[in-house]
Amino acid sequence: WRAMDSPEIPPSDRREERPPASLPLPAAFLEFLGENGLDPALYSKADTIPRYIRLKPGMESSVVTEIESELKCDLMRVSWLPDFYAIPPEIQIAGSKAYQQGKIYGIDAASGAAILALDVQSGDHVLDLCAAPGAKLCMLADMLGSSGSLTGVDVAKHRLAACRTMLQKYSLGDRSRLFVADGTSFSILPVNSNLGSMEAFVGIEDNGSIFSEWTSKRSWKDRQKSKKAKAAGSPHLPSTSEPELIYYGKDSGLVGLQKRYVLHPSTDAAACTSGYDKVLVDAECTHDGSIKHIQKFEFWGWKTLDRRVLNVERTGNLLHLQLGLLTNGFKLLKTGGSLVYSTCSLTVAQNENVVQQFLSKHPSAELLKINPADSWPCRSGGIQKTLRFDPATSQTSGLFVAKFVKLCV
Repeated sequence: WRAMDSPEIPPSDRREERPPASLPLPAAFLEFLGENGLDPALYSKADTIPRYIRLKPGMESSVVTEIESELKCDLMRVSWLPDFYAIPPEIQIAGSKAYQQGKIYGIDAASGAAILALDVQSGDHVLDLCAAPGAKLCMLADMLGSSGSLTGVDVAKHRLAACRTMLQKYSLGDRSRLFVADGTSFSILPVNSNLGSMEAFVGIEDNGSIFSEWTSKRSWKDRQKSKKAKAAGSPHLPSTSEPELIYYGKDSGLVGLQKRYVLHPSTDAAACTSGYDKVLVDAECTHDGSIKHIQKFEFWGWKTLDRRVLNVERTGNLLHLQLGLLTNGFKLLKTGGSLVYSTCSLTVAQNENVVQQFLSKHPSAELLKINPADSWPCRSGGIQKTLRFDPATSQTSGLFVAKFVKLCV
């Protein structure tokens, strides 16, 4: 495996010694791949791509030996990605003590690279605009450390609740806040970036609308709202709804503040000076680059693939959504801040085309070179300074990554 340190895979465990099983891809998906210039042979590599785990930073090296003993396999350090290890793809981690005790979590190495590209620094205000299911959010929180803030947004409440569980499990939620909201219209800025203008709001009583410390106990009003949403059969927030705050940590800057101030929508001008330092837009896509995801359709049924991936109307809606997420994420970025756009699709339409369309409408946006990528097992995308990971090149799932900076114009 390229760019990985020893220990070597024992000969008895080398899965390459037998030909990899090829997925019985349906004709409609083969047609989709052909239309997008993608090689179906990529999907024969599912059994050769390792599973990746991230060890919670600060863990002693002895923990690695313990985890190896429990999982009954070697943890191979990924030399180009701190705290990442590769394990054989058939190994399951969910039942392990290391996972249950919050020492490790699963995250693909390509996703880890996208987060590393964001170059989060201590004190940054970070926005993850498509936060679910939560592994990337955890890595961002780890990188942030004990200063700054992290805001996670997702349109699906049940998926964002899973993010909340992850942050709490790994003790990473203190500086975080989570909003159920439409990422294409979310407009709430970081709290601590504008402390000067907030002094007048601190401690003012307004019919109990001051943030006290967060509790998992829900108010009667929230329970009624949930009941109505469940009765309507929609786990997603209606696009017209206001953002719903479902979690905030004790150091997120919200405790003691007036809710009316915190939940106030921002203007473009305010975002330029008081917006987020770093924004991650890991956009919803057709997931065709996630070989393991496509593999699941063998069990879910290929008709489900037709509906979720190949449906022309859905694909058209996705392109509109991707551009909307990228546009809004950039709008919330402060001048001089940087944004990473990524998808796990291998298609040009959802990646380079979206980037080109975005750049043509935003003269203040400029692509940045991702410097650490010089040592990463990836290749250049179709536009200079963009990157592509894929099973053949990278031994990871497919991922497209582009990094932008917001210029003062």
